[in-house]
Amino acid sequence: MNLGIVILNWNGENLIKKFLPSVVKHTPLIHNIYLIDNGSTDDSVEFIKSNFKRVKIIKLDKNHGFASGYNIGLKNIEDDILCLLNNDIEVTENWTEEILNQFAAEPDTAVIQPKLRDYNNKSNFDYAGAAGGFLDKYGYPYCNGRIYNKVEVDNNQYDNTEEIFWACGACIFVRNVVFKKFGGFDDLYWAHFEEIDLCWRLQNHGFNIRLNSKSIVYHANGGTLNHNNPNKTYLNFRNMLFTITKNSKNNLFFLLIEKLFIDAITAFYILFDKGILHFIAIIKAYLSFYKHINLLIKFRKNNERNIKHYKIRSIICEYLFYKR
Repeated sequence: MNLGIVILNWNGENLIKKFLPSVVKHTPLIHNIYLIDNGSTDDSVEFIKSNFKRVKIIKLDKNHGFASGYNIGLKNIEDDILCLLNNDIEVTENWTEEILNQFAAEPDTAVIQPKLRDYNNKSNFDYAGAAGGFLDKYGYPYCNGRIYNKVEVDNNQYDNTEEIFWACGACIFVRNVVFKKFGGFDDLYWAHFEEIDLCWRLQNHGFNIRLNSKSIVYHANGGTLNHNNPNKTYLNFRNMLFTITKNSKNNLFFLLIEKLFIDAITAFYILFDKGILHFIAIIKAYLSFYKHINLLIKFRKNNERNIKHYKIRSIICEYLFYKR
């Protein structure tokens, strides 16, 4: 089973210098390492050419974002399994072996995520992906090991978890043929939530999404776009709306009415927690959603929608009012 490790980069020279050495060191020579450069204007590509001859470079003409950048760059990569890896990930010894063994043993598993820990506090789970992700009814993501901004210490409490709803795009292993058969990431997203949309679509077609806790990587989190950046808030709220509209089997009208109420509560909480720019970002997210709603509903009508996507009704309410 061939593995291609694919790193998407945009002006990440400092991150490449810091994190690529661990990828090269701990990845067996039988596997391929690629770097898709998203139109960088720094010296990322020159640095790799000079220092890492093993890494195959795919240069794009401009910054296409996360979703389209991967879709374009992956077109001619033919390895059986793809590992889509952020440029701010430190990997560990034998990080690929258990995951490849799991793919070989589980033909219906399309996506696997390793356990993600925080690079800056290595006993803690990572904010972005932790031990695998889930959604509440309204599309709010949370993880085993992280809810909103509350991050747990990894005491191996989730090591027996196998089935998850979504795998974090910072380090996601996916079958190449499945990824391409179902259209890869949605180009509409630009960045953020595209991996959740992909995982949901694949589950609607009968595939499984798994955590493999025997593989551990460390994520610096926000090396390109920090979670305190208002643009990240905008993309997360907009793309959350995109995702539930496309994929949920619930009655869409009532779901969106309920979600508007939950989002309003969240927006005012964020206003006091993070400031006015994040509040405005949520308003802009809704405006963009309404601009694209006809396209999203068209996709919804043509898309399989077979699974219940949540176990918890509102993770935000549980966090704010019950301090889960």
